[in-house]
Amino acid sequence: MSRLTRDQLIALARREINEIAPQELASQVDAGRYAIIDIRERDEFVQGHIPGAHFIPRGFLELQIEQHAPDRETPLVIYCAGGVRSALAARNLQEMGYSNVHSLISGFNGWKNAGYPFTVPAVLSEEQRIRYSRHTLLNEIGEAGQIKLLESKVLLIGAGGLGSPAAMYLAAAGVGTLGIVDFDTVDLSNLQRQLLHGNSDVGRPKVDSAIDRLHAINPDVEVIGYREPITSRNAREIIRDYDVVLNGSDNFPTRYLVNDACRLLGKPLVDASIFMFEGQVTVYQPPIPEQGIAGGPCYRCLYPDPPPPGEVPSCAEAGVLGVLPGIVGSLQAIEAIKLLAGFGEPLVGRLLMIDTLDMSFRTLNVARDPHCPVCGVTPTVTELIDYEQFCGLPASNGHVHEPVNGHVNGRVSVEA
Repeated sequence: MSRLTRDQLIALARREINEIAPQELASQVDAGRYAIIDIRERDEFVQGHIPGAHFIPRGFLELQIEQHAPDRETPLVIYCAGGVRSALAARNLQEMGYSNVHSLISGFNGWKNAGYPFTVPAVLSEEQRIRYSRHTLLNEIGEAGQIKLLESKVLLIGAGGLGSPAAMYLAAAGVGTLGIVDFDTVDLSNLQRQLLHGNSDVGRPKVDSAIDRLHAINPDVEVIGYREPITSRNAREIIRDYDVVLNGSDNFPTRYLVNDACRLLGKPLVDASIFMFEGQVTVYQPPIPEQGIAGGPCYRCLYPDPPPPGEVPSCAEAGVLGVLPGIVGSLQAIEAIKLLAGFGEPLVGRLLMIDTLDMSFRTLNVARDPHCPVCGVTPTVTELIDYEQFCGLPASNGHVHEPVNGHVNGRVSVEA
């Protein structure tokens, strides 16, 4: 059996692979012809990398390459610091069946010395790398997606049944800033389902106990409490600084107001409701033409008019299964994370219906209403108003618990 020296092994690898010069790669970067893989160690990568490069340390390349390039014919450029490790790596990928692999001549050092642009990324601290390691292993999130979450802001309307699991999972996931609007205090009857609060919190403002609980879960997260009712006077001011809003309110005036404010401000709204053993979740996404987002319906496309007073009982009147808001609120958190990190297919134009009695899940397609007064062709609602008089309810006292299940009009069709 012949034995190769280091130099002989490198020379053999270079004879068996294709190499590409920095000049040639630079002319192709903007066109996106190649999937570029940086195989250096993390401490090298964070000092700068070729724009658009995927980071896979050399020791994980063969284990993770299929997540980034499942098609063996994908044109790949592998690079390291000087072109040696990448030559050996390219040879190994060819042995795995990748037919269009190139090693970057002189590596990142050659690219940088030639004056081509490079990116210095935001990075996770060592503690954050450990805390969020199960996220960063997911190709759909990775370190870049986790950094997006850390830089994001989510507003929760309500710290009750839906707000509790949503807030806890968003905090655990590393969403950097959580705002919580709730004017209520903790009641003993809340503890059957509102996991943000405990026995020692009875009588405390919910925003205060929520802040303590969320900081205990993840001290990285900034939690901002708004112990005030959300009204037409403050809704814009509160909502405008957040990336996504989660609605967990229990009264129709708040639901209509938050929908209108989010639509007028161009903010995605993750909406949910629960009733007894049933729940529903959807995403109301305003159009963002500059990002190529067509958008979907809003709350008033589904529910143009509030129900008559007393037609829909509250959870305090009809009851609610304690576990139900945990399921539905967690689904709200998932939808928010998808929107923030930019993966998957959010529930835009789709209404997820859940019945825990027979554990059935149905998805209804929801059409945008061209006559909607908020998001229709000729909207008539251009300023925020308070809806108490339209809903036949007294002025809001700011209390926010679980929402009652809405009434679905004829603008939906069953998908699955």
